[in-house]
Amino acid sequence: MPVISMFYGIIIRLFYFDNQQHHCPHIHVHYQDESAVIEIPSGKVLEGKLKSSKMKLVQAWIEIHQDELMADWELAVNGDEIFKIDPLK
Repeated sequence: MPVISMFYGIIIRLFYFDNQQHHCPHIHVHYQDESAVIEIPSGKVLEGKLKSSKMKLVQAWIEIHQDELMADWELAVNGDEIFKIDPLK
């Protein structure tokens, strides 16, 4: 599961071939001992939880990078190499 971005202690990952369980574009987010699966582009939590302050950062990052995330999602579900995305600054 490649890491596509990291910022403020938050790690964002995409799985290859990961369109079976949630049936929609999503990312896997980890912060300390918390984790969540978050839908792209809505920012809706599909599974898990994150601290409110970290969730707001992730949702802002998703909004800024929607096009890049969707492009990476298409690559990942086809098993192709994905690209890193700039962190939230």
